Amino acid sequence: MENVLKSIINKKKNKILNYKKKYTVGNLLDKIKNLNNFIDFKNEIKKRNSEKKISIIAEIKKASPSAGILVQNFDPLNIAKSFIENGAPFLSVLTEEDFFLGKLEYIQEIKKKYKIPILCKDFFVDTYQIPLVKSFGADCILIILSAVDKSLAFDLYQAAKELKISILVEVHSIKEAEIALSFEDSLIGINNRNLKTLKVSLDKTVEISKILKSHSNPLICESGINSSDDVRYILEKSGIQNFLIGESLLKSKNISSKFKELTQINH
Repeated sequence: MENVLKSIINKKKNKILNYKKKYTVGNLLDKIKNLNNFIDFKNEIKKRNSEKKISIIAEIKKASPSAGILVQNFDPLNIAKSFIENGAPFLSVLTEEDFFLGKLEYIQEIKKKYKIPILCKDFFVDTYQIPLVKSFGADCILIILSAVDKSLAFDLYQAAKELKISILVEVHSIKEAEIALSFEDSLIGINNRNLKTLKVSLDKTVEISKILKSHSNPLICESGINSSDDVRYILEKSGIQNFLIGESLLKSKNISSKFKELTQINH
């Protein structure tokens, strides 16, 4: 996966060059000024946490390097509609083009129809991407600490704060969690997937969350949540109430009953 990560980032840099030819930062900022559909992603999660509600960030993606094609007749608007009607308070939309078969336009289309906070799930390697994704309607960006060095991570963080877009810093290890604590205004996501082996273990969230206890903003458990037992396990062992869930929802025969199963837990 580390080699896959390198390939993803190299392709992403080429995509960014194409966007830079198409839009200047000035164009993007003008476009942002004319949009009025932004929602404070971080505050919405904080609000739900204070009300002791489980928050699912329901992920819309066509494919992934680990699972291949997830949804055959992929229609992001239809998936968004189904998630929202079944009570998803947040969406995550995969916009990486080559490995996850995503598009920034998916966020734009969903935002035209629905007032819901959206995380742009992509590989952020250039501060230019922040006005770019905001101009398509994104409310939150992702900084994957294993994909960028510390100084670029900080530049992305500062650029996002200046543009008033929420930030999710993703960690895979205790070392990354310690770095993430310096991003005080961000949400922190713990990814249960091992990037080298692609194996998933929920104990990673339990272990890493101990390092992040002092962080003043909500933590999010990512990857490997398949059942109410998984949600209950994370809640009991770490106190985390927020879950980014993609594959188990996308592959579910009945999204409505899957949502009910994952959220109706007393805690």
